[in-house]
Amino acid sequence: MKWVEVSIPYEHQNPALAQDLIANLFFEMGTSGVVVKEPGTDASDGFGEEFQDDPYHAVAGYFPKNEWTGKKIRAFETALTRLKDKVGFKFEIICRQVADEDWENSWKDYFWPEKIGARLVVKPTWRAYAPGKDDIVLEIDPGMAFGTGTHPTTRMCIRMLETYVAPGCSFLDLGTGSGILLIAAGKLGAGRALGVDQDEDAVKIARNNLLHNRLDPERFRVQQGNLVRGLQERFDLIAANIVSQVIVDLLPDIHRVMKDDSIFICSGITGENEDRVLAGMGAARLTVLQKVVTDGWLAFAAGRY
Repeated sequence: MKWVEVSIPYEHQNPALAQDLIANLFFEMGTSGVVVKEPGTDASDGFGEEFQDDPYHAVAGYFPKNEWTGKKIRAFETALTRLKDKVGFKFEIICRQVADEDWENSWKDYFWPEKIGARLVVKPTWRAYAPGKDDIVLEIDPGMAFGTGTHPTTRMCIRMLETYVAPGCSFLDLGTGSGILLIAAGKLGAGRALGVDQDEDAVKIARNNLLHNRLDPERFRVQQGNLVRGLQERFDLIAANIVSQVIVDLLPDIHRVMKDDSIFICSGITGENEDRVLAGMGAARLTVLQKVVTDGWLAFAAGRY
């Protein structure tokens, strides 16, 4: 398969915020992955040498090359222009065709072991890492699914799991991506867990990651589906690390998978959408227990009342 790389060099007074907003927009448009490029990155740090002397911050996303590619890129440019008008950054759009194997391998240069929470360490399956005494290592090969643990939204969710996972609890991960939150919950002591994702490739990737981390496939499962639609079980802990609009759409049905004392964690929320999400929580009779903000992104933990 051929892919089109859409690279967005940009300038903004808060590069980290702009980076996350552009990356989030790529995911909202259905890209299969993003690569972040930073100026002055030294190749010895594991980053691609071709970016070493690039003076600009940039985010690159990847669209499969087909009859719809041009339409998708034009829609992305329109959405990016609207985002620029709100946030106030300068950008360019650079497109180039890449081969499947180029994309599948190039992003791996950017993914290294990293400690996310108090004990959890996210480690790429192809990297070596000597764990510390109290480290809990999550072995991840995200493939083309979202969820390397490096994005602020995933970091906040992982840290909240350290707080809210109780021994033997049941856990539901909506939009599971690479399965990173399922693995974190399992290694923190959850008794059973289910991950749901509408993307077939993500489901396969998450299953492989669960097996690689030696989590019992009878108790830790992944299935293809659309959020809570069709689910009959109720869970002690639910996470949705997705985007604001999907969370708003999800909230009217979240009670179907919650017990009376369940905790709901949601992330992927930008500041401008906070009021909408909170209004949706109120309508769903959820009360906020914890709010976390990182690099302009918000995450909430909420309970029923």
